Formats: sequence, C-alpha cells, structure tokens
Amino acid sequence: MIRLTKTVALLLLLVLMSLAIPSTSSAQIAVGVSIHIGPPALPVYAQPICPGAGYIWTPGYWAYGPAGYYWVPGTWVLAPTPGFLWTPGYWGWAGGVYVWHGGYWGPHVGFYGGINYGFGYGGVGFYGGEWRGGVFHYNTAVTNVNTTVIHNTYVNSTVINKTVVNNNVSYNGGTGGTTAQPTASEQAAMHEQHVQPTALQTQHEQIARNDHTMLASVNHGSPAVAATSKPGVFKGQGVVAARPSSSNSNVHTDRPPNAQTKNAYNANGNRPNAAQTTVNHTNNNHPPSSHPPQQTHQNKPVEHESHQGGGHEGSGHGR
Repeated sequence: MIRLTKTVALLLLLVLMSLAIPSTSSAQIAVGVSIHIGPPALPVYAQPICPGAGYIWTPGYWAYGPAGYYWVPGTWVLAPTPGFLWTPGYWGWAGGVYVWHGGYWGPHVGFYGGINYGFGYGGVGFYGGEWRGGVFHYNTAVTNVNTTVIHNTYVNSTVINKTVVNNNVSYNGGTGGTTAQPTASEQAAMHEQHVQPTALQTQHEQIARNDHTMLASVNHGSPAVAATSKPGVFKGQGVVAARPSSSNSNVHTDRPPNAQTKNAYNANGNRPNAAQTTVNHTNNNHPPSSHPPQQTHQNKPVEHESHQGGGHEGSGHGR
C-alpha cells in the first residue's frame, strides 16, 4: 500500500512538472543563463554583402560562457523553410538578473526586447525584406545586396531615419536598458509555432565561443570578427571587423555602405537600384499576410548596421 501511494505521488509530480514547463516551439522563453552584469554595448559594423538569394540576416549578439560575455558575429543564414523569419534573441532584466531569451524562426517576427540590432531589426518588427509567393525579397535601403546578382529586391526608404539610440544598448530593462514592451502583434507571434536555430547557427555560435578573441574581456567590445557573410566562416572574404564607436556611436541610419551616398559604389558593384519603385510600408499594422507585422520604427543602426541579439545555447543563451 505504501509503495502504491509513493508511485501515485510520483506520477502526480511528473504530471505537474510537464504542465509547468512551456513548449519551446510555441513561445519565446528565457532559458539557461542569468547574469548579474549586463552585456556590453552592441558593436558598430558594416553588414557583409548577402551571399545569395534566400539568405536572411541574423544579427550578432553577446552570448555568455564560462569566461564571460563573448561576441557571436552577425551572419546571413538560409531560412529553415520558406516563409519563416528570424526573431533575434535578447537579454532582459528580471528578478535582479539578466536573463537570455533565445531567438527562433517563425512566420512572423516576435518581441526581441526593443533592441536596435540594425539592418532591418530596428527594435520592432523587421523591415529588411519580406516573403512573396515563397521567394524572399530584399529591401536594399537597409540591406547590403548586389542587385546585379539578386533581382528579388525593392526599396523602402521610409524606414530610414537618424536617431540617437541609447548608446547601442544591448538589453531590455534594468539601468540603461530599453523600456520596450511586447505589442499585441508581437505577443501573437511569440505564441505561434517556432523552429529553433539551424545546425549552422548553432555551429556558428560554438565557433565564436571557442575563439578567445571573441571574449568581451579581450576585444573590449570591439571584435575583429563582428559579422560574416556565411555562418561558421570567420576568416577570408566577407568577414567584417567592428568599427571605432568614438565618433558616431549613438547615431544610426540603418543603411548598407552602398546606400550611404547617392553615387556610392563598392568594389562588387553593389548599389541599391534607385529606379525601383519604393514600397511604402508606413502602415505596418496591416502588412500582407506573406510577411510579418511591422511598425514604423525610428531606431535604426548604421552601416553599423549591425546590432545584434542572439541566443546562446549551451552557455545559457539557449537557442
């Protein structure tokens, strides 16, 4: 009788535990790591050119490991399935500690702490591109795409503004953090079915974790590899270093290097196609069903265009 009672009690405990643990596929949740010291400011860097059609930009972020914060470079990643977009991870202040909320893939972009990661991730939604009929189209006003090679592009310059961005703040809440709260559309996106980071994204983060130079204590917030054109490739063409943030660290325009001036061309001939029709998404609360809810956002990064959030998996930024 005593043995039967213990068995029933154990079964009840397991049932209660299963109900208490949320599904990682249905909502963005905090996992793993909680730190008493906030992450460094986001470094300033230029976005590498998009390596090919179908790649989506995933911003860089500060992850946390045994040796402290380390930088995971921003990179271009193929979506796991057509129609899915990336919601960056972010650090949030809660209960006296900084907690990492992992990023995920889904049909719409959810809440990522109001962090201005740049290149289309201005703190709310995503305006770096959109899916149309199973094909991803790039907004060349804020992404670095060679339009002579990739033709699925458009120009939406209405999202470009200059603004002071809290010194590239990299976390939500707490002293000096953003004060953003999820909108109704972001709340809805957070509860959709999600896909975890791809194997290449996980590998990309692990390579950064094992690279001593990516530690904030070593690079002092200015990593030599701030962004890459492909995940896991930290050397060679397409690798971008952080830029000095002393002169313009608080001002972001969220425009790729090739779009900074009217007559600017880069070595690859990249230049936004000025002849294209501007797609106006000012009313972002009613976007086409093929792309995520968007909102006009004043915060944008620059040729820094890079601010990131991201998730770390084994070290607590679990993706």
